[in-house]
Amino acid sequence: MEKASFSSLPALSLLLLLLALALGGGDARPPQPRLVRGVRHMAFDEGYKQIFGDGNLALLQDGRRIHLSLDESTGAGFASQDLFLHGFFSAAIKLPSYYAAGVVVAFYLSNGDTYEKTHDELDFEFLGNVRGREWRVQTNVYGNGSTAAGREERYDLPFDPTDAFHHYSILWTRHRIIFYVDETPIREVVRTAAMGAAFPSKPMSVYATIWDGSAWATLGGRYRVNYKYAPFVAEFADLVLHGCAVDSVERSPSPCGDAAGYEEADAAAAVSAPQRAAMAAFRRGHMSYSYCHDRRRYPVALSECALPVAGAADTLSRLFGPDGMKHDGRRRRPHRARDASS
Repeated sequence: MEKASFSSLPALSLLLLLLALALGGGDARPPQPRLVRGVRHMAFDEGYKQIFGDGNLALLQDGRRIHLSLDESTGAGFASQDLFLHGFFSAAIKLPSYYAAGVVVAFYLSNGDTYEKTHDELDFEFLGNVRGREWRVQTNVYGNGSTAAGREERYDLPFDPTDAFHHYSILWTRHRIIFYVDETPIREVVRTAAMGAAFPSKPMSVYATIWDGSAWATLGGRYRVNYKYAPFVAEFADLVLHGCAVDSVERSPSPCGDAAGYEEADAAAAVSAPQRAAMAAFRRGHMSYSYCHDRRRYPVALSECALPVAGAADTLSRLFGPDGMKHDGRRRRPHRARDASS
């Protein structure tokens, strides 16, 4: 009996198969982290707008799933319709697969278009990959235009971020900033008097973008975007904008108060022993660079690096060299089901 193939399937069966693949393939994702009460997922038009990329942004499933693509002509991006002063912001993201060197996918908060010289920023940046190597994710914190004092940290991930969706979230309050991967906090920045205006404190918009970062993104620019693999598609879902919206003219926040829920989460995060243990384990196993350990760049460490929550405890310090990079041979690679050859 002749083996069945796509070409031998009836047209209707083929259509149904392709539809099932489109709707089901890669759609499984962990549940939304239960970090803040009152959070709900929104459709794109409820809170976002396209900012560049023309046809390289596609809305699926009534705007609850968004594709951003990069090709030789352009990348793409979207931004929140409102500015926010503090809140909880989250997206489920599935990164481009196969070869994506030089491709940068970002989910971040910024006010650079409003405060050109004194902008604030909170970043998740995914820094491309070459086949057989994992994507790297970088977090960064800028306050009041403090780009000369970058606060970058880079990590590998304990999963393949191209196989399925995972949640990436930022909790920003008056007292602290916490970055989460799924339900695990991976970084905490606590506001101190010494930080001053370097702690982000002005209203910001929320952005998601994909773009060509060939000059620096993958191994310092060694591997550039190869457009024979284009288009590179990043998928977004489970969008959350949960914070104090700010009047775009007066730039004053709405009266959210503690009812917003994220100030309550701030207090909980400060005392949660299980979450703190999970964060310590993630940083010990997966952080590959920290500005707090980079003595070539910062001979005198920045003030917050003296705090245990910044990841500068002695047990962690011993894993890093004077350039802030984890010592060779001490990194743990993620478990990858489809490629264990390198």
